[in-house]
Amino acid sequence: MKVWNGIERYPTDAPPAVVTIGNYDGVHLGHRAILNGVVAGAREIGGPAVLVTFEPHPAAVVAPERRPALLQTRRQKIDSLEAAGLDGVLFLEFTPALARRTGEEFFDAVLDDRVRLAAVHVGESFRFGHGRTGDVGLLREIGRERGFDVVEVPPVRREGRVVSSSAIRRAVAEGDVDTARSMLGRAYAVEGEVVRGDGRGRRLSYPTANLAVANELIPRSGVYVTETVALASRHPSVTNVGIRPTFGGDRLTVESHLIEWDGDLYGEDVEIRFLARLRDEMRFSGPAELSDQIARDLAAAAGFFVDGVLEL
Repeated sequence: MKVWNGIERYPTDAPPAVVTIGNYDGVHLGHRAILNGVVAGAREIGGPAVLVTFEPHPAAVVAPERRPALLQTRRQKIDSLEAAGLDGVLFLEFTPALARRTGEEFFDAVLDDRVRLAAVHVGESFRFGHGRTGDVGLLREIGRERGFDVVEVPPVRREGRVVSSSAIRRAVAEGDVDTARSMLGRAYAVEGEVVRGDGRGRRLSYPTANLAVANELIPRSGVYVTETVALASRHPSVTNVGIRPTFGGDRLTVESHLIEWDGDLYGEDVEIRFLARLRDEMRFSGPAELSDQIARDLAAAAGFFVDGVLEL
Protein backbone atom coordinates (compact mmCIF):
# COMPACT_ATOMS: atom_id res chain seq x y z
CA MET A 1 0.00 0.00 0.00
CA LYS A 2 1.25 3.46 -0.92
CA VAL A 3 1.19 6.41 1.47
CA TRP A 4 1.20 9.96 0.10
CA ASN A 5 1.93 12.79 2.53
CA GLY A 6 0.35 15.79 0.81
CA ILE A 7 -1.67 16.30 -2.36
CA GLU A 8 1.48 17.33 -4.24
CA ARG A 9 2.83 13.78 -3.84
CA TYR A 10 -0.23 12.08 -5.34
CA PRO A 11 0.74 10.89 -8.84
CA THR A 12 -0.60 13.06 -11.66
CA ASP A 13 -0.97 10.06 -13.95
CA ALA A 14 -2.98 7.90 -11.52
CA PRO A 15 -6.09 6.29 -13.05
CA PRO A 16 -9.58 7.17 -11.77
CA ALA A 17 -9.86 6.01 -8.16
CA VAL A 18 -12.59 4.76 -5.88
CA VAL A 19 -12.19 6.88 -2.78
CA THR A 20 -13.47 7.38 0.73
CA ILE A 21 -12.83 10.48 2.82
CA GLY A 22 -12.61 10.79 6.60
CA ASN A 23 -10.56 10.46 9.77
CA TYR A 24 -10.94 6.68 10.08
CA ASP A 25 -9.61 6.63 13.64
CA GLY A 26 -9.70 3.04 14.84
CA VAL A 27 -10.62 1.54 11.44
CA HIS A 28 -13.58 -0.12 13.13
CA LEU A 29 -16.35 -2.30 11.67
CA GLY A 30 -18.29 0.73 10.43
CA HIS A 31 -15.20 1.89 8.57
CA ARG A 32 -14.60 -1.61 7.26
CA ALA A 33 -18.09 -1.72 5.77
CA ILE A 34 -17.22 1.38 3.73
CA LEU A 35 -13.73 0.17 2.85
CA ASN A 36 -15.04 -3.18 1.62
CA GLY A 37 -17.18 -1.33 -0.92
CA VAL A 38 -14.30 0.93 -1.91
CA VAL A 39 -12.00 -2.02 -2.55
CA ALA A 40 -14.68 -3.97 -4.45
CA GLY A 41 -15.51 -0.93 -6.59
CA ALA A 42 -11.85 -0.29 -7.37
CA ARG A 43 -11.28 -3.89 -8.42
CA GLU A 44 -14.31 -3.70 -10.70
CA ILE A 45 -12.93 -0.72 -12.67
CA GLY A 46 -9.27 -1.63 -12.38
CA GLY A 47 -8.39 1.55 -10.47
CA PRO A 48 -6.88 2.18 -7.03
CA ALA A 49 -8.82 2.06 -3.75
CA VAL A 50 -7.80 5.17 -1.80
CA LEU A 51 -8.54 6.84 1.53
CA VAL A 52 -8.22 10.62 1.79
CA THR A 53 -7.64 11.44 5.44
CA PHE A 54 -6.31 14.27 7.59
CA GLU A 55 -3.47 15.08 10.00
CA PRO A 56 -3.84 16.39 12.60
CA HIS A 57 -7.39 15.44 13.56
CA PRO A 58 -9.62 18.35 12.41
CA ALA A 59 -10.82 18.99 15.97
CA ALA A 60 -7.24 19.83 16.96
CA VAL A 61 -7.52 22.85 14.64
CA VAL A 62 -11.14 23.97 14.90
CA ALA A 63 -11.85 23.07 18.55
CA PRO A 64 -8.70 21.96 20.41
CA GLU A 65 -10.58 21.61 23.68
CA ARG A 66 -12.74 18.92 22.08
CA ARG A 67 -9.97 17.04 20.31
CA PRO A 68 -10.44 13.33 21.03
CA ALA A 69 -7.71 10.98 22.18
CA LEU A 70 -6.97 8.90 19.10
CA LEU A 71 -7.53 5.16 19.14
CA GLN A 72 -4.49 4.31 17.04
CA THR A 73 -0.99 5.48 16.36
CA ARG A 74 -0.24 6.44 12.78
CA ARG A 75 1.52 3.12 12.25
CA GLN A 76 -1.42 1.13 13.60
CA LYS A 77 -3.81 3.08 11.39
CA ILE A 78 -1.75 2.45 8.27
CA ASP A 79 -1.43 -1.25 9.10
CA SER A 80 -5.20 -1.55 9.59
CA LEU A 81 -5.93 0.21 6.30
CA GLU A 82 -3.50 -2.01 4.44
CA ALA A 83 -5.14 -5.08 6.00
CA ALA A 84 -8.49 -3.78 4.67
CA GLY A 85 -7.12 -4.02 1.14
CA LEU A 86 -6.57 -0.36 0.26
CA ASP A 87 -4.05 0.53 -2.42
CA GLY A 88 -3.18 3.92 -0.99
CA VAL A 89 -3.75 6.54 1.71
CA LEU A 90 -3.50 10.26 0.99
CA PHE A 91 -2.75 12.28 4.13
CA LEU A 92 -3.76 15.94 3.88
CA GLU A 93 -2.50 18.45 6.42
CA PHE A 94 -5.53 19.92 8.18
CA THR A 95 -4.89 23.64 8.59
CA PRO A 96 -7.01 26.66 9.54
CA ALA A 97 -7.10 27.54 5.84
CA LEU A 98 -8.46 24.10 4.97
CA ALA A 99 -11.01 24.39 7.78
CA ARG A 100 -12.39 27.55 6.14
CA ARG A 101 -12.99 25.84 2.80
CA THR A 102 -16.54 25.04 1.81
CA GLY A 103 -17.39 21.55 0.63
CA GLU A 104 -17.26 22.66 -2.99
CA GLU A 105 -13.90 24.36 -2.47
CA PHE A 106 -12.47 21.21 -0.94
CA PHE A 107 -13.03 19.33 -4.18
CA ASP A 108 -12.22 22.25 -6.51
CA ALA A 109 -9.16 23.72 -4.78
CA VAL A 110 -7.80 20.96 -2.55
CA LEU A 111 -8.28 17.72 -4.46
CA ASP A 112 -8.51 19.68 -7.73
CA ASP A 113 -8.11 17.37 -10.72
CA ARG A 114 -5.09 15.74 -9.09
CA VAL A 115 -7.26 12.94 -7.71
CA ARG A 116 -9.48 11.73 -10.52
CA LEU A 117 -12.59 10.28 -8.89
CA ALA A 118 -14.63 7.40 -10.24
CA ALA A 119 -16.68 7.08 -7.05
CA VAL A 120 -16.73 8.27 -3.45
CA HIS A 121 -18.05 5.97 -0.70
CA VAL A 122 -19.10 7.51 2.63
CA GLY A 123 -21.24 6.75 5.66
CA GLU A 124 -24.66 8.36 5.95
CA SER A 125 -23.40 10.67 8.72
CA PHE A 126 -20.59 12.03 6.51
CA ARG A 127 -19.98 15.77 6.93
CA PHE A 128 -17.41 17.99 5.25
CA GLY A 129 -16.53 21.59 4.53
CA HIS A 130 -16.51 24.69 6.73
CA GLY A 131 -18.58 24.15 9.86
CA ARG A 132 -19.32 20.58 8.68
CA THR A 133 -22.19 22.01 6.63
CA GLY A 134 -21.71 19.67 3.69
CA ASP A 135 -23.55 16.35 3.77
CA VAL A 136 -24.18 13.41 1.48
CA GLY A 137 -26.73 15.48 -0.47
CA LEU A 138 -24.14 18.13 -1.29
CA LEU A 139 -21.62 15.41 -2.12
CA ARG A 140 -24.07 13.97 -4.66
CA GLU A 141 -24.45 17.40 -6.28
CA ILE A 142 -20.68 17.77 -6.53
CA GLY A 143 -20.47 14.24 -7.94
CA ARG A 144 -22.96 15.05 -10.68
CA GLU A 145 -20.95 18.17 -11.61
CA ARG A 146 -17.56 16.45 -11.53
CA GLY A 147 -18.64 13.10 -12.93
CA PHE A 148 -18.20 10.69 -10.04
CA ASP A 149 -20.67 8.37 -8.33
CA VAL A 150 -21.55 8.62 -4.64
CA VAL A 151 -22.25 5.49 -2.60
CA GLU A 152 -23.86 5.96 0.82
CA VAL A 153 -23.21 3.19 3.33
CA PRO A 154 -25.56 2.63 6.30
CA PRO A 155 -24.12 2.42 9.82
CA VAL A 156 -23.05 -0.86 11.39
CA ARG A 157 -24.65 -1.76 14.73
CA ARG A 158 -23.52 -4.00 17.53
CA GLU A 159 -26.00 -4.93 20.26
CA GLY A 160 -28.30 -2.12 19.14
CA ARG A 161 -25.59 0.56 19.18
CA VAL A 162 -24.07 2.30 16.19
CA VAL A 163 -20.40 1.49 15.82
CA SER A 164 -18.39 4.71 16.00
CA SER A 165 -14.96 5.93 17.06
CA SER A 166 -16.50 7.95 19.89
CA ALA A 167 -18.40 4.91 21.24
CA ILE A 168 -15.18 2.87 21.19
CA ARG A 169 -13.28 5.65 22.98
CA ARG A 170 -15.88 5.63 25.75
CA ALA A 171 -15.66 1.86 26.07
CA VAL A 172 -11.85 1.88 26.27
CA ALA A 173 -11.84 4.73 28.80
CA GLU A 174 -14.26 2.71 30.96
CA GLY A 175 -12.19 -0.46 30.67
CA ASP A 176 -14.95 -2.16 28.67
CA VAL A 177 -12.60 -3.90 26.29
CA ASP A 178 -15.30 -6.45 25.33
CA THR A 179 -17.43 -3.72 23.75
CA ALA A 180 -14.35 -2.16 22.16
CA ARG A 181 -13.41 -5.51 20.62
CA SER A 182 -16.95 -6.07 19.38
CA MET A 183 -17.00 -2.70 17.59
CA LEU A 184 -13.43 -2.81 16.30
CA GLY A 185 -13.65 -6.38 15.05
CA ARG A 186 -10.36 -7.03 16.88
CA ALA A 187 -8.88 -6.38 20.30
CA TYR A 188 -8.03 -2.82 21.27
CA ALA A 189 -4.25 -2.55 21.28
CA VAL A 190 -1.53 -0.21 22.44
CA GLU A 191 2.07 -0.22 21.28
CA GLY A 192 5.37 1.18 22.43
CA GLU A 193 8.89 0.43 23.55
CA VAL A 194 9.71 -1.78 26.53
CA VAL A 195 11.64 0.27 29.09
CA ARG A 196 13.24 -0.60 32.41
CA GLY A 197 11.04 -0.47 35.47
CA ASP A 198 11.90 -0.89 39.14
CA GLY A 199 12.21 -4.70 38.92
CA ARG A 200 9.51 -5.45 41.52
CA GLY A 201 7.75 -7.92 39.24
CA ARG A 202 10.87 -10.04 38.88
CA ARG A 203 11.44 -9.99 42.64
CA LEU A 204 7.90 -11.36 43.00
CA SER A 205 8.76 -14.09 40.43
CA TYR A 206 6.42 -12.42 37.91
CA PRO A 207 8.66 -10.33 35.63
CA THR A 208 6.87 -7.71 33.53
CA ALA A 209 7.53 -5.78 30.34
CA ASN A 210 7.01 -2.10 31.15
CA LEU A 211 5.64 -0.29 28.13
CA ALA A 212 6.28 3.34 27.20
CA VAL A 213 2.90 3.61 25.47
CA ALA A 214 2.79 5.52 22.19
CA ASN A 215 -1.04 5.56 22.05
CA GLU A 216 -3.05 8.48 23.32
CA LEU A 217 -5.80 6.34 24.87
CA ILE A 218 -5.11 3.67 27.50
CA PRO A 219 -7.82 1.47 29.05
CA ARG A 220 -9.01 2.33 32.55
CA SER A 221 -6.80 1.22 35.42
CA GLY A 222 -7.16 -2.46 36.19
CA VAL A 223 -5.88 -5.94 35.39
CA TYR A 224 -6.57 -7.42 31.95
CA VAL A 225 -6.17 -10.64 30.04
CA THR A 226 -4.02 -9.65 27.10
CA GLU A 227 -1.99 -10.92 24.19
CA THR A 228 1.45 -9.38 23.87
CA VAL A 229 3.01 -9.35 20.40
CA ALA A 230 6.79 -9.29 20.73
CA LEU A 231 9.68 -10.47 18.58
CA ALA A 232 7.24 -11.50 15.83
CA SER A 233 5.41 -13.87 18.19
CA ARG A 234 2.12 -13.73 20.10
CA HIS A 235 2.28 -14.43 23.83
CA PRO A 236 -0.58 -14.98 26.31
CA SER A 237 -0.21 -12.35 29.01
CA VAL A 238 -1.76 -10.49 31.92
CA THR A 239 -1.40 -6.71 31.96
CA ASN A 240 -1.75 -4.25 34.81
CA VAL A 241 -2.70 -0.66 34.03
CA GLY A 242 -2.36 1.62 37.04
CA ILE A 243 -0.19 3.37 39.58
CA ARG A 244 0.81 0.32 41.72
CA PRO A 245 -0.75 1.61 44.97
CA THR A 246 0.73 -1.21 47.05
CA PHE A 247 4.12 0.43 46.56
CA GLY A 248 2.94 4.03 46.82
CA GLY A 249 3.12 4.71 43.10
CA ASP A 250 1.71 7.89 41.59
CA ARG A 251 2.53 7.45 37.90
CA LEU A 252 0.42 5.46 35.45
CA THR A 253 2.22 2.40 34.13
CA VAL A 254 1.36 -0.41 31.73
CA GLU A 255 3.07 -3.69 32.69
CA SER A 256 2.59 -6.97 30.89
CA HIS A 257 3.57 -10.38 32.31
CA LEU A 258 4.07 -12.86 29.49
CA ILE A 259 2.84 -16.27 30.63
CA GLU A 260 5.47 -19.03 30.51
CA TRP A 261 8.04 -16.75 28.87
CA ASP A 262 11.03 -15.04 30.44
CA GLY A 263 13.02 -13.44 27.64
CA ASP A 264 14.60 -10.00 27.50
CA LEU A 265 12.43 -7.40 25.76
CA TYR A 266 14.21 -4.20 26.81
CA GLY A 267 14.29 -1.77 23.90
CA GLU A 268 11.90 -3.85 21.80
CA ASP A 269 8.72 -2.44 20.26
CA VAL A 270 5.73 -4.52 21.34
CA GLU A 271 1.96 -4.41 21.05
CA ILE A 272 -0.46 -5.30 23.86
CA ARG A 273 -3.94 -6.45 22.83
CA PHE A 274 -6.63 -6.13 25.52
CA LEU A 275 -8.91 -9.17 25.51
CA ALA A 276 -10.88 -9.07 28.78
CA ARG A 277 -10.95 -7.18 32.07
CA LEU A 278 -10.25 -9.26 35.18
CA ARG A 279 -10.55 -6.75 38.01
CA ASP A 280 -9.87 -3.25 39.30
CA GLU A 281 -6.42 -2.29 40.48
CA MET A 282 -6.16 -2.94 44.23
CA ARG A 283 -3.95 -1.95 47.13
CA PHE A 284 -2.52 -4.94 49.02
CA SER A 285 -0.95 -5.22 52.45
CA GLY A 286 2.39 -6.11 50.96
CA PRO A 287 4.31 -8.15 48.36
CA ALA A 288 3.11 -11.54 49.65
CA GLU A 289 -0.58 -10.69 49.32
CA LEU A 290 0.03 -9.12 45.90
CA SER A 291 1.92 -12.22 44.74
CA ASP A 292 -1.01 -14.44 45.77
CA GLN A 293 -3.42 -12.27 43.80
CA ILE A 294 -1.18 -12.33 40.72
CA ALA A 295 -1.26 -16.14 40.88
CA ARG A 296 -5.07 -16.01 40.93
CA ASP A 297 -5.09 -13.56 38.00
CA LEU A 298 -2.88 -15.87 35.97
CA ALA A 299 -5.13 -18.83 36.73
CA ALA A 300 -8.16 -16.83 35.60
CA ALA A 301 -6.37 -15.73 32.42
CA ALA A 302 -5.42 -19.30 31.56
CA GLY A 303 -9.07 -20.01 30.76
CA PHE A 304 -8.85 -17.69 27.76
CA PHE A 305 -6.05 -19.69 26.13
CA VAL A 306 -5.70 -23.34 25.09
CA ASP A 307 -2.10 -24.41 24.53
CA GLY A 308 -1.17 -20.75 24.24
CA VAL A 309 -3.83 -20.08 21.59
CA LEU A 310 -6.50 -17.48 22.27
CA GLU A 311 -9.98 -18.93 22.82
CA LEU A 312 -12.65 -16.21 22.81
